[in-house]
Amino acid sequence: MNQNQWMSLLGLANRARKIISGEELSVKEIRSGKAKLILLSADASQNTTKKITDKCNSYEVPYKLVENRFLLGQAIGKEARVVVAVLDDGFAKKLVTLLD
Repeated sequence: MNQNQWMSLLGLANRARKIISGEELSVKEIRSGKAKLILLSADASQNTTKKITDKCNSYEVPYKLVENRFLLGQAIGKEARVVVAVLDDGFAKKLVTLLD
């Protein structure tokens, strides 16, 4: 996985206002069908991980794990973030290929 590429792309998606960060807001976007991809940090709590993965599975939204919350936050220019929802198809598809 090329770390710099996915982080740069996520930063670009953030500047284009095509992402939402935070657990509750991400769950809301999953429910509304707007979330195209969920990025979840590998160091998220068990409750958060279960909640997000269950929602993703029931609403058929793909999700990817990233190494830690600090990388996820750094990519969007914020403090540590545990969950980020990508709202754009193009960004979501490219991020999936970079994170595989």
